[in-house]
Amino acid sequence: MANNKQAPIEGGRQVWASQTGFILAAIGSAIGLGNIWRFPGVAYTNGGGAFLVPYLVALLFAGIPILFLDYAIGHRYRGSAPLALRRMNKKFEWVGWWQVLISFIIMIYYAVIIGWAIMFIYYSVGEQWGEDTPGFFAGSFLHLPDVESQAFSLQPVWHILIPVAIVWLAIIFIISRGVSHGIERANKVFIPLLVVIFVIMVGRALFLPGALDGLNQFFTPNWGALADYKVWLAAFSQIFFSLSVAFGIMLTYASYLPKNSNLTGTGLVAGFANSSFEILAGIGVFATLGFMAAQQGMTIAEYGENAGLTGVGLAFMTFPAIISQMPGGSLFGVLFFASLVLAGITSLLSLMQVVTGAMEDKFGWSTARSSWIVGIVSMLFSVLFFAATTGLNILDIVDNFINNIGVVSSAVMMTLAVSLVARNTGTLRRHLNKYSTVKMPKAWEWLVGYILPIVLLFMMATTAIDLVKNGYGGYPNWLVTVFGWGSIVLGLVVAAVFTAMKWKTIPDGFDAELEHALDEGQVK
Repeated sequence: MANNKQAPIEGGRQVWASQTGFILAAIGSAIGLGNIWRFPGVAYTNGGGAFLVPYLVALLFAGIPILFLDYAIGHRYRGSAPLALRRMNKKFEWVGWWQVLISFIIMIYYAVIIGWAIMFIYYSVGEQWGEDTPGFFAGSFLHLPDVESQAFSLQPVWHILIPVAIVWLAIIFIISRGVSHGIERANKVFIPLLVVIFVIMVGRALFLPGALDGLNQFFTPNWGALADYKVWLAAFSQIFFSLSVAFGIMLTYASYLPKNSNLTGTGLVAGFANSSFEILAGIGVFATLGFMAAQQGMTIAEYGENAGLTGVGLAFMTFPAIISQMPGGSLFGVLFFASLVLAGITSLLSLMQVVTGAMEDKFGWSTARSSWIVGIVSMLFSVLFFAATTGLNILDIVDNFINNIGVVSSAVMMTLAVSLVARNTGTLRRHLNKYSTVKMPKAWEWLVGYILPIVLLFMMATTAIDLVKNGYGGYPNWLVTVFGWGSIVLGLVVAAVFTAMKWKTIPDGFDAELEHALDEGQVK
């Protein structure tokens, strides 16, 4: 019994109890809300079946290579993002803290969406949203003022605040138990449960009247769309964000792998599992949309003009309307929103671990202490800004800026730091190959060190110019400036502050000279 209670340790650092546990945790991080509500709409509006071509190209030549970069840095330098990047080169610690701040900002609003989904499980039982689902979500549920009114309020919405607090307490409890006893055990339950629920839901959707029409709309290719560079950018963006790469998550998770682990093999399993789930989500969503369009006597395109096909609108406005129209809708609704809760929690766990792991390394805190301090602070930010009457507006703005500017800038900084400053891509490739069944060719160094940073810089510059010229979402300019650009500036400033703080002690577990000798084959 004692062995079951004691968390595995290697080199003074927690490690996953099994490679399966790590794979499930990596899959859990990658499979999040965006897989269910973002991918189907993005694919449909960017060429349908033809979108799978740039999507697979992006997966193979952007997502997985950067995923391997995260794995190599985390596994070789054995630390959270700030510690691992500091060990690679002291100049890069601030890049690690930038990744920590990105994860922190994402998780404080991510928890709120999970809280919404919990409430909608309850609403599904009696289909309490009525006939006007957009009105129910924006009005009765969120108490959201009109965008045109330019109103701003931090007045709490209690039926949102309470489930959000419950989400945070559950996350704190799991994280406080450590990597193997907390995150690993939770994912061994949540991921299989999520897959079972989602397969049941998709199976039910496929037998609805009009489902085939929906699938035809989803998979029918518009080959002309491949000539549009925006379609390719959309594919790279989807892969990039859905795999949870370049903002500390996979780097941190890989740092808890035992020394002799199959790095690229586990990465390929996680990457393709994530994409398989996205395609499964697309099948389920569009089979259901096909049913609703048939009920309304419309095509998917006509129905989509009046209903959201992606994001919050799809999940909390369009789907409740569909649930009300379909036989056995209440059960379908419970399954759908339960899948959102499970997918959200597994991703939130990974975000939280990025932050708590960094605090443990920097300040020498215990796992329990860092979990409670970070968790309580995060909960306060969540309920203050995002469980309030204007929470959705703030969430929408912050999410857009952090994902399109923050995450992409983090990837650019990390790849350029590794290739141009540290000139470390060769070392990392040799490290990957030493501990992997699938070997990385020399071309991997050029891909992650030079080609992908150029592509990502183009993506970020295009987005930033558009945001400067046109603002975002029709929101007041001051609101976009404060919560959009403000979140970026604040994150960078706080990252600089943490970088300037002294380390209590630099954790053991990494011998630079020994690692170099191993890479060069001087010792076995």
